Amino acid sequence: MNIIDRGTGSPIVVIPGVQGRWEWMKPGIDALAQHARVITFSLADEPSANANPPGKPRMSSYVEQVREALDQAGIERAAICGVSFGGLIAAAFAAFYPRHVSSLVLVSALPPSWRPDARVSFYLRHPWLMTPVFCLGSFRFYREIAAANDTWWSGLAAAWSAGINVLLHMFHPGRMARRVHLLSSVHGIEWELARVKVPTMIVTGEESLE
Repeated sequence: MNIIDRGTGSPIVVIPGVQGRWEWMKPGIDALAQHARVITFSLADEPSANANPPGKPRMSSYVEQVREALDQAGIERAAICGVSFGGLIAAAFAAFYPRHVSSLVLVSALPPSWRPDARVSFYLRHPWLMTPVFCLGSFRFYREIAAANDTWWSGLAAAWSAGINVLLHMFHPGRMARRVHLLSSVHGIEWELARVKVPTMIVTGEESLE
């Protein structure tokens, strides 16, 4: 499996969101790597991950991918961070492999009870048709990117860089839709997640920027 291993210090594993590509998080990975050893990867069913999950991906495939990444990096215990869809993977890993988790960070994570609304359900039925709409929707993140930078110009430059990065590492609409469908098939995981005892940080966006 292809993993990204950068920086030195206390280890943290960062799991990407529903788009599946670690490259979408590259600015954050680079910043974290200045303070810690960062392990990340693309989700198992992405060809670039070189993970070869057996059959159709399941939530357990992604959970096992985290364990494999730790083994490959020679790390026994690490902080586990999940972004959006990756947050549910991170929490499930903490429930099933607590001895490998020093702490848990959930960034804008989806709860296990999440179900697609009418708009998302339409997208799931027509993932390729709706891809341009999804891409245009990404412009809503500009205010967040601008707020994280000192000046209007630096915010614009950061947004431009993020956009180029996304274009160079495109998501696959069909795979993304299948991952969302997986959430609808997960039942009873709340009982497993209730077993998580490690220190947990929950990160959400600022309400004024939503």
